[in-house]
Amino acid sequence: MAGGKLSSRQKMINLMYLVFIAMLALNMGKEVLSAFGNMNNKLVAANITATTKNAKILGTLASKASDQPDKYTSLYKKATSVNAMSSSFYTYLEELKNKAMAGVAEEDLQNFETMDASDVVDQLFFNGDQIAPQGKEFILKIETYKAEVLKVIGNNEVLQKIVNARFDTADTQVKGEGTQPWINSRYEGFPLIATVTSLTQMQNDIKSTESEIYETLLGGQMESDVSMTNYQAIVVADKTAYFEGETFRGKIFLGRNDPSLKAERVIVNGRKIPESAIQAGQVNLSFRAGRVGENKIKGKFVFMENKEEVVIDFESSYAVIPKPNGAVISADKMNVVYRGVSNPMTISIPGIPDNKVRATANGLSKVGGSGKYTMSPQGGSEVTINVSGSLPNGDNVSSSMSFRIKDIPAPVTTIRKQSGMIPMPKTSIGKSTIGVELPDFVFDLKLTTTSFKIRVPGQSTVTVRGNRMNAQAKKAISKAKRGDIVSIFDVKCSLVNGGGYRMKTAAPVSIEVQ
Repeated sequence: MAGGKLSSRQKMINLMYLVFIAMLALNMGKEVLSAFGNMNNKLVAANITATTKNAKILGTLASKASDQPDKYTSLYKKATSVNAMSSSFYTYLEELKNKAMAGVAEEDLQNFETMDASDVVDQLFFNGDQIAPQGKEFILKIETYKAEVLKVIGNNEVLQKIVNARFDTADTQVKGEGTQPWINSRYEGFPLIATVTSLTQMQNDIKSTESEIYETLLGGQMESDVSMTNYQAIVVADKTAYFEGETFRGKIFLGRNDPSLKAERVIVNGRKIPESAIQAGQVNLSFRAGRVGENKIKGKFVFMENKEEVVIDFESSYAVIPKPNGAVISADKMNVVYRGVSNPMTISIPGIPDNKVRATANGLSKVGGSGKYTMSPQGGSEVTINVSGSLPNGDNVSSSMSFRIKDIPAPVTTIRKQSGMIPMPKTSIGKSTIGVELPDFVFDLKLTTTSFKIRVPGQSTVTVRGNRMNAQAKKAISKAKRGDIVSIFDVKCSLVNGGGYRMKTAAPVSIEVQ
């Protein structure tokens, strides 16, 4: 019926009216009355089916208005408004039919050939040559319904033409006689069964109009939903981190952007997302990134549809790389580790978690903490550390670095924690402790003096065990004169907890007797 054209059904009804009038004119038999009755029965059955169909569509709109109120509430209000006005008008027409059929015996309700009288309808709608109050009310009901429906459908030109054609009460053009009121041309002088069928047909028009409005409201929103303007391109990479030179792989999806869609609840990594973060067709996530390396993110969306929960699972991953906390600066000539001490080291591969990094070398040991190692070099002059790791995509990477091995430098001898040339009273020398130090060394090592030699001018060299003067050394010191230079040399020391490491002989210290 689009474009204002009559449907095949309406054309058939109009044709039946023409046939009926022609048969009356030819004084034909009452088979035509039976044809109208059978048509009425079919229309009644069609109306029952349409009522059930419309109720289902209205129920669907009600469910969608409950699930997505921002999108469907206004449409549902329009639909319920149409349903109310349609039900009211439909009931009114049913009451008219009951009044018209009130005089028909129950056993004759299907004996359509007996329903040839026109006086019942004439008395109902007409008063002589005038239209009776009930007839005027009938026309007013049609016009009111049509106006209310047109108000609801708005600027939909297709529905406007359909509704105007179905409920047109304009005067009818009669050939040779001018115009005739619509109600006269349709109901005056017509048999009872023809009038009842006409009213049933109007009830069918109500049901058809109601159904078409529902489908237009629902279909229009669905058409808007699937419109390409509601889609956005989403690039999804196969992984969230790539290395230089690696091939990028991913997919581009078209995702529908629906600000009115809101999940009932969202679970991410076992934690329920606050309702405040579920908004405008999306979920705003905020949580700590987690450990370095690949991390999983999975969960589920829960939506309500037709008062039932619909669960949509999701799973993805993302990569966490170590946070830069300073510049990487290295002295190319200072790749050195020292023999005799545990050299602390940090070994890592950016983008690979510590548990997937493997470092090997002679004397290298893993200690507590991410990427923490110690190197305790043994023999030789160089050690190479080999490092390998497994990338998130399964590829392996490896690297190595060589370090020079150096001995702990020779310490210096101290007396009263001083080194070099030291002025000191003779009486103090014999009471002093001989120590050793590693000035400006990178490790704070603890050393102990094991032996030393002392030489006083004019006296024999004395060898002392330990770090304090013995009796022989004190006797030699007692013979020193003011201005004499007392030398302490060939100082031997050991590294506390050094595991047997042999320290170099300490540099000597000289004492000027005061």
